[in-house]
Amino acid sequence: MPVISKFYGIVIRMLFVRCLAARFHAFYGDYELVVSINPPRVLEGCAPARACELVLEWASAHQSELMEDWRRCSAAQPPVPIAPLA
Repeated sequence: MPVISKFYGIVIRMLFVRCLAARFHAFYGDYELVVSINPPRVLEGCAPARACELVLEWASAHQSELMEDWRRCSAAQPPVPIAPLA
């Protein structure tokens, strides 16, 4: 899974699976979240509350870029890195 962003110890990766809705994975230490892009919400996994809040804040701020990366992955192109949470 290619890395598309890193911030505050959180690593964001995207894996395209044709039969699934647009999503990304957020890793924080041993925790993993699967997050829907539209709307940004945790679909699976768990992490400390603050890490979840940061991931959802970042996803909301970069929703259009995330959708573009999802489209790129669907066309077998690598995703473009997205700026971290400032």
